[in-house]
Amino acid sequence: MDKDKKFEDLNFAKLDTDRLDRTGFMEVVFCQGKSNSQLAEIYDTLLKKYGEVFGTRASKEQYEAVKKVIPEIIYDETSKLLYLEKADKKLVGNVVVCTAGTSDIPVAEEAAKTAEFFGTKVNRIYDIGVSGLHRLLKFEKELKEANCIVAVAGMEGALPSVLGGLVSNPIVAVPTSIGYGASLQGMTALLTMINSCANGISVVNIDNGYGAGYIATQINRLAVK
Repeated sequence: MDKDKKFEDLNFAKLDTDRLDRTGFMEVVFCQGKSNSQLAEIYDTLLKKYGEVFGTRASKEQYEAVKKVIPEIIYDETSKLLYLEKADKKLVGNVVVCTAGTSDIPVAEEAAKTAEFFGTKVNRIYDIGVSGLHRLLKFEKELKEANCIVAVAGMEGALPSVLGGLVSNPIVAVPTSIGYGASLQGMTALLTMINSCANGISVVNIDNGYGAGYIATQINRLAVK
């Protein structure tokens, strides 16, 4: 590779191999929409560069294709993540990833595993939505001790607002597309979170667990420092 270019040119993709030095995060692959052959070459190139590789929104078919090139590759069917990470990675800090319901777990796992891949210690607390507030209150201590909370919720998306009135740490709210017709594929939860009267809440896009895990890691790194 030409060192002046700071990217690896595969013709169909130009891999940003300088991103880790610039931002502290290596390039992550968005797998959806890529052909099997394209994805396999991208994964092989990034693995040789970094010694690990991470991708989101992968299918089982894509996993099988990449596995032919990288036999050790891991596919998590819940989060749709396709990755291989260094065995000696140390996880630091404390981020809580919580969900309103069990159906929100796939998005939450995308957030949690993203944060862990980037070196964050994650505590998962699932199914503590507002329809049973006593469940959330049982974990109040763990929630208050976190450097950051990722709150994942569909339906009406009320969980981050409740947390915002309980804790002093920053909250990354993730609306999900879970819910009945009037939830509008997550738009209702998104608008609830954006319009929350509770303070300290930032909101990512619908079903964007990856984005939430990334931001939570940035906050966690600052807290650890």
